[in-house]
Amino acid sequence: MGMNNGNVTRVKEGRREVWGFTWIEQFFPDVRYGVRALRKNPGFTIVAVLTLALGIGANTAIFSVVEGVLLAPLPFSQPDRLVMVSESNPRFSRVYISYPNFRDWQRAAISFQQMAAFMGKGYDLTNPGTPEHLDGKEISTGFFSTLGIKLIRGREFTLQEDGQGGAPAVIISNRLWRNRFDGDPEALGKSLTLDGVDYTVVGVTPIGFRFEGEADVYTPLGQGDPLVLNARASHDGILSVARLKPGMSLSQAQAEMSSIQNGLDQLYPDANRDLGTNIEPLKQVIVGNVGGTLLLLLGAVGLVLLIASANFANLLLARSAARTREFAVRSALGASRTRLMRQVLTESLLLSLAGAGLGLLLAMLGLRLLAAFPAILPRSENIGVNAPVLLFTLAVSISVGILFGLAPALKNWSADLQASLKEGGRGTTRVRHRAQSSLVILQMALTLVLLVGADLLFQTIRHLWDVNPGFEMQHVITFKVGVSHSLTKTAPSTRIAYQQLIERIRKITGVQAAEFTGAVPLSGQGGTMPFWIGSQKPASLQAAPRVAMSLTGPDYLRTMEIPLLRGRFFAPEDTTKSPCVMVIDSVFARLYFPDRDPLTQTLSAGFSPVGPCRIVGVVGHVKQWALDDSGKYIQNQAYFPLGQDPDQWIADNYAYLTVMVRTPLDAATVMPAVEAAVYGAGNEQPVYKVQTMQEFVRSRCRRSDFP
Repeated sequence: MGMNNGNVTRVKEGRREVWGFTWIEQFFPDVRYGVRALRKNPGFTIVAVLTLALGIGANTAIFSVVEGVLLAPLPFSQPDRLVMVSESNPRFSRVYISYPNFRDWQRAAISFQQMAAFMGKGYDLTNPGTPEHLDGKEISTGFFSTLGIKLIRGREFTLQEDGQGGAPAVIISNRLWRNRFDGDPEALGKSLTLDGVDYTVVGVTPIGFRFEGEADVYTPLGQGDPLVLNARASHDGILSVARLKPGMSLSQAQAEMSSIQNGLDQLYPDANRDLGTNIEPLKQVIVGNVGGTLLLLLGAVGLVLLIASANFANLLLARSAARTREFAVRSALGASRTRLMRQVLTESLLLSLAGAGLGLLLAMLGLRLLAAFPAILPRSENIGVNAPVLLFTLAVSISVGILFGLAPALKNWSADLQASLKEGGRGTTRVRHRAQSSLVILQMALTLVLLVGADLLFQTIRHLWDVNPGFEMQHVITFKVGVSHSLTKTAPSTRIAYQQLIERIRKITGVQAAEFTGAVPLSGQGGTMPFWIGSQKPASLQAAPRVAMSLTGPDYLRTMEIPLLRGRFFAPEDTTKSPCVMVIDSVFARLYFPDRDPLTQTLSAGFSPVGPCRIVGVVGHVKQWALDDSGKYIQNQAYFPLGQDPDQWIADNYAYLTVMVRTPLDAATVMPAVEAAVYGAGNEQPVYKVQTMQEFVRSRCRRSDFP
């Protein structure tokens, strides 16, 4: 009788004895026997696999999201040293930065290895190829090297290019390089016409590079609008990313930046008084506040898995009870209790792994549906079934198979052989009933918790949909138009081109009303600015109260069906040659004119050269940020007429206008006529970002934290 390192197992099945087999060697026969046993009972097998597939599939899908959004590191070199630098004021902990302040930070800060600025911008590409609107960014020199990204072709911008009067240069995405230049290595040095300007291609980004949203083109920030870049008091969409020096902590960098900002406050009190800085880990800013929601969802689907697992254990107990005599006979013929217990666990594992495989397919299907809505989650491009997700699914399936397969295995271990051989032995039945009753109680308790949570969630959703947004959301289509730059070379020609465009759209059959706006309701990105009543400017603009300001045309109220409560709205006669006017909403009127007639007051806002403006009307309040924005964000609102936008702001403001169209027709029916009306003035004018108002709200569910 041989020994195998002291590990001798004696297995006797029927008349046959086998000596020297380890448990690993016996595992494969157990698997073969388990597969045969499960095939003999297909109904049980299918129900058990489907039960686990739903629970494991839901957990795999949510864990894929958690891993891609929260756990996966940013795809940059040493991402833990990357930070976002913004400014702050007494009302907001995070605001866009002043470009002159940024330049001073670059010169003075020693906490950072590199620092770069950027801002989002849209571009109209007209050459080479078919006209197209592109999302892009204006970036400062060193943007890519700050992130630790190496261009696959070419170089970054030089200091000379990143300034007023510099040669127009552009870095393009890998996608654009392949689509417009067929991946030609000689594309560097070729021309790209953006917004009517010929740019020279100097670099190409790596495949899949993405930072703060999609971007196909990058142009020098220093060549941007001088009104934004040269005004220290302007905080118009610019942010900064920086790389901490090795050994430098976040708190040390914050202390240094606060000291620098205090110095700038002393030098430029009008623009910087009460202004601070805010340094945060880049990943924290990108992920935003979705982490808590995702972990809550993971906990919810964890409950679903526990319920499914308890049901799975009950199925195993029921099946085990039906096989009691089988196990008793095998035991009588020589099978040990350990062998029988291992057999039951093997079958449980097989079912669990099969459920995991099917659940993985269900998770992949769910993630494919999620991919159709990339704006719902940050870092959505990272979400998928990868190695960590597969390991998670495997670990869950093995854990479920072992833990919830123990109930029938332990029942067989404690079974009375003689009683089990008797027909209808009572002892085994009582044990089985107690175990199954306990599992049923567990299922009911977990289900109750899940149902209560789901009920609260559905009540919240129902409450949100019952909220009056302040306008009629149905039958509204939104889109943008890249108006030909040959028509917008001067401020007067720009006004004429946009006015003619909206008039052509209004004449389309089925269009009830149409107008431009600079801030779409419920967009979550409405701009705010300091204001003061009367003509006395406050000592500190940063500490002044703020208002959500919208630039709109005269037909905006009718288009959005916003009620006019007092006075009037804008008229075509409100131009730069007429007295300045503004319209406020009911919240503004209640907060600042509770005992006065607002139509007798004047209002000045922001850093605009116009004002004070006479308040000529009061309109209903509109949910600008989100349906649940009460008490969270700036509530008081004001409107400024498009016709009185100063000439120096025309180029910047008009480029961001959105067309709002009210029509009972669906988008597929009316948009061909709209496109024909747009292209009638020049086929190089792209129409893009076409959405119904409901689609727009869904796509904007992640609100920007920068006012």
